Amino acid sequence: MAKIEGIRIRNYRVLRDITLGRLWNMPDTAALTPMTTVIGKNGVGKSSLFDAFGFLSDCLKLGVEEACDERGRNGFDRIRSQGSDGPIMFDVCYQGESQGELITYELAVETDNAGRPYVSFECLHQWRGDPGSALPRVFLFLVDGVGVVWKGESQGEPRAEEGYMGFDFESGTRFINQLVKMTEVTENGEATIAEPESDEIEFIELQDKRRLGIATLGALKQHPRISSFREFVEGWYLSYFTPDAARSLPLAGPQRRLSIHGDNLGNVVQYMEREHHDGFDRILRKIAGRVPGIDRIDTERSPDGRLLLRFNDRGFDDPFYAQQMSDGTLKVFAYLLLLEDPHPLPFICIEEPENGLYHKLLEVLAAEFRAHATGQKDSPQIFITTHQPYFVDALSPEETWVLEKQVGGFSSIRRASNDEVVKAMVEEGLTLGSLWYSDYLDKRESSAF
Repeated sequence: MAKIEGIRIRNYRVLRDITLGRLWNMPDTAALTPMTTVIGKNGVGKSSLFDAFGFLSDCLKLGVEEACDERGRNGFDRIRSQGSDGPIMFDVCYQGESQGELITYELAVETDNAGRPYVSFECLHQWRGDPGSALPRVFLFLVDGVGVVWKGESQGEPRAEEGYMGFDFESGTRFINQLVKMTEVTENGEATIAEPESDEIEFIELQDKRRLGIATLGALKQHPRISSFREFVEGWYLSYFTPDAARSLPLAGPQRRLSIHGDNLGNVVQYMEREHHDGFDRILRKIAGRVPGIDRIDTERSPDGRLLLRFNDRGFDDPFYAQQMSDGTLKVFAYLLLLEDPHPLPFICIEEPENGLYHKLLEVLAAEFRAHATGQKDSPQIFITTHQPYFVDALSPEETWVLEKQVGGFSSIRRASNDEVVKAMVEEGLTLGSLWYSDYLDKRESSAF
């Protein structure tokens, strides 16, 4: 299963320019761990970082204009970093399913003369060897909706004479001008693209610059690398679990995936019971063993055919239904059910899982997240934001990132393991949670940061 190795975000809310993990031009930097946790105080940008993944996913599913509009009135201006006149930009470096295949997707979104967001730059590429001397293997390259795409498994083989050694707007435009031979403007004012010189290269012009190239080309079998990345992003899952929403009775039929707020928890239970009946009983027994005070979890069919969850509490003879259970119990059940999905999603983001949970349960939950992220080859990658010291206690410095607000109002981020003193203190028995609670991680000023 594909894994995100690193991500760079520019001009997105308070995230003026931050990088987590390894990028294509940072080969000596450690990649993100299977479970990555970002800690920070209130107002430092944790929600913005979390939403950045959601924005990328929405750009693919809805288009960039709707993705901006989903985030409020004057969406683009609302989410672009204050004082910036540049585009919102993302670099996602990920490890493909083939081992050693490090691929990068770059996206830039800005506004046209009418103030409407559009895709100004989009590129999917792979470097082999030293980025300073090697040539890229490019699968997709678009500037303002015009560019090139390579077809087939041999797609993207570079030619030395193309002379393209960096990915930015200026050099990208030169690259397109070298490859794309435009005909003169036609009578109706539209430019057309000349036929390519190679069967492997296709010159393209998107009809709608507000849609991602990977959304259109990723649906075609001729572009397997683009299709793989599209499927990867489509599998991203963000959880803003709300216990009150999860208490609602299922009105629709079985549903495969838990919604972002968990209001279809009953529908997912129906799906699991129907599609994975034998395995679902095992899952319920396993989850019951993780939830404090619960002896058994089972289901009951209501008179109108709905499947209801029943929690058997050790102190009572009669079971409780999900609508009667505490916030913490429902939250733990939903997270563990998500992790037990027989067809796991590749990337799961969970915002502040500590809300409503007993503090001693947080270390157990962190251990469960890590076990699922590292247990098997096809395990999901888990990304978490938190500010709870008891959750941080269960983390290692390598999987912990500290997000802070700088004097200018924008955020910076650093990996806890970059401080050798912090690493040494943890090795001596101190926990990261205790260092976080005492503000020690915030107060540290080190050249390693």
